[in-house]
Amino acid sequence: MTSSISTLTIKRPDDWHLHLRDGAMLRAVVADTARQFGRAIVMPNLTPPVTTTEAAQGYRSRIVQALQDSSLPASSFTPLMTLYLTDNTPADEIRKASGSGIVYGVKLYPAGATTNSDAGVTNLLRYCTGALEALQDTGLPLLVHGEVTDPDVDIFDREAVFIDRVMIPLRKAFPALKVVFEHLTTRQGVEYVRDAEGPTGATITAHHLLYNRNALFRGGVRPHWYCLPVLKRETHRQALLEAATSLSNRFFLGTDSAPHSRNAKENACGCAGCYTALHAMELYATAFDSVGRLDRLEAFASLNGPAFYGLPVNQDTLTLQRQAFDIPERVHPDQADLVPLAAGEQLPWSIVRG
Repeated sequence: MTSSISTLTIKRPDDWHLHLRDGAMLRAVVADTARQFGRAIVMPNLTPPVTTTEAAQGYRSRIVQALQDSSLPASSFTPLMTLYLTDNTPADEIRKASGSGIVYGVKLYPAGATTNSDAGVTNLLRYCTGALEALQDTGLPLLVHGEVTDPDVDIFDREAVFIDRVMIPLRKAFPALKVVFEHLTTRQGVEYVRDAEGPTGATITAHHLLYNRNALFRGGVRPHWYCLPVLKRETHRQALLEAATSLSNRFFLGTDSAPHSRNAKENACGCAGCYTALHAMELYATAFDSVGRLDRLEAFASLNGPAFYGLPVNQDTLTLQRQAFDIPERVHPDQADLVPLAAGEQLPWSIVRG
C-alpha cells in the first residue's frame, strides 16, 4: 500500500544515533550525513572510548575539521557529542558534561555488546548509581544499547531479556531519568517504550524497518546486512514499522549507520554494522511509503527527536521525490572502501533538494 505522494518536503531531519568513527573513516563519511541531517548524536565507542568531556571536545573538533575539509560548510551540520559510560564514570564528570554545551547524552554499552564495547558497563545498578543520579538530576539522557550479553541468552532474545533484567529495575530506581532505548528491534521493545512510565524514547533504524533476518542469508551469508542488534523476525519488523509510523512521539529517527571497510566486513569474523548514511532518507521514505504513511515521516524524522532532547526544530527543509535511486556497489574507495546497505539495488525515492 504505497502513497500517492510524489514529492515530499519536510523540515530538515536529525540523526539521533550515528557512528562517525575517527581519522580517515571520519573524513570519508561525515559529508554523507551532513548532506541530509542538520544534527546527529555521535556515538562515543572509539578506541579509546570517549569517556570525558575533554575527550568529547577533542572529538568534536576533529568532526568539525573533517567537515570543513569536505565540500560542505561546517555550519550546515552540528555534531551532538556523547560520553561512554563505564563502571567508574564519576558523577562529577556527568555534571561537567551537562554544563559543557556540547554533550547531549551518555551511552550505556553493556560490556561486549557490540563494536568497541569491551570497556562498557558490567553491572549498571551496582557500579553506576552515582552517575545515574547525576544524569537524573541534570536531565542529561542515558542512551541505552538494549541487549544483555550473557552467552546463555540467544542472540535474538537479548533485547527482550534486557528489558526484564535492566530496563524495568532501572526505571524503578530512577523514575525521572531520561532514557533513549537505542536501535529498537523487537515487538517487546516497542511495547515497553510505548507503555513505559517516565521520560522514555527510542530510535529506530531504516534497516530494521525495511528488512527482517532473512536478508542476512538470501543467496548465501551477506555480511553487509549483519548488524547488532541483529535483524529479527518479520513480526518484529512489522511492530517497528507500526511504531515508527504511528502518532506516538516516543519514536524517532536514528540510523545507527556504522561504517566498516569492505575487508573488515567480508571477513572470517566480520564486523557488525550497516552503512546507511549515504542513503538514509531514501531508505526511511521507502519504509514509510510501503505502508502509505509518508505524511508521518516528518514527525518521526524531524520533530519527535528535538522534542525529546529539548532542542529547536530545524528551520530549513529537505525534499524527497519519487524517482529511482541506484545504490552504488561501493563508496569512498580511496579513503574507506565502504559497501552501503543494499548495494546494487534500487530505491524508489531520491533526495532532490536539501
